Amino acid sequence: MYATKKSDLKSFRCDSKSVCRIEENSTNVYLANNREVEDFLIGVEPKYNACVAKLRDRRMDEECIAVIAGFAAYVSSCAPASMRMQSAPLESLVASEAAILDRQGVLPRAPAVLGNKTLTELLADGTVRVNIDRKYPQAVGITTIRNRTALLGNSRWEILRNNDPTSPFFTSDYPVALEAKDARFANWIIPLAPDLAIRIVPDTSLSRTEPDPSFAKFSCVHRVPRRFELLEINRLIVRSAEDIVFYSSNLPWIPKFIANNRHYRIDAVTERIPLGTGFLNIATQRVVAYPRS
Repeated sequence: MYATKKSDLKSFRCDSKSVCRIEENSTNVYLANNREVEDFLIGVEPKYNACVAKLRDRRMDEECIAVIAGFAAYVSSCAPASMRMQSAPLESLVASEAAILDRQGVLPRAPAVLGNKTLTELLADGTVRVNIDRKYPQAVGITTIRNRTALLGNSRWEILRNNDPTSPFFTSDYPVALEAKDARFANWIIPLAPDLAIRIVPDTSLSRTEPDPSFAKFSCVHRVPRRFELLEINRLIVRSAEDIVFYSSNLPWIPKFIANNRHYRIDAVTERIPLGTGFLNIATQRVVAYPRS
């Protein structure tokens, strides 16, 4: 396959092992079993190709739903982009706790060399920064990966068949493209192959119910997107990528297309709302402009 880096627009040929493998990426010391996610992946990775074939042939079954939803859940929990994004809400939470403790007078002010400022003021002006070990949010994601699989597998899917060889689906180092419908909620577009992708419309009400691994609420439709839809999906894939975009055919229009959409990425946008004596912290993931040097 071919790859282009959004950061510098350098392109190269590669295989999946040379660019997608991060040694020990899923090993996590915050878990009692530091390779816990590997137990989960035993039921996903070896069955991926067969389940993609089932999608193409419209032979959906419970195993197929579990594998594809599990793949999406794994990427959104363990990919480097996911670890970065899941750190932002924790940073916001620390800042909120600092503001509460400062308000209560629990924390002493900084020494004179730092202007006798409160911790809240030091955080606001950048003198002090919260540094989250990204392995911690990854551990949280791993412990909830089966629940996330159940939520995604019990949502509505659109299975998108791409019959246009001049506009194949891309993928990326973070193959979860966000398709925002409003400020709070977004569909997930998961590219599975150059000719196949799924759009998942998450049923967020399921996050408050007992996970159902039988996927009794699963529903799907099959669609063949028109060319302008294919371009829009690829635009979202490029903009959602952390850095590297992959594609199966080195078509002449692709370099400019990536260049035009490279200054974006998915970020966790946090909001802190005063509530009583504390704060309500809200975090949503969105595709945002991200200027790069």
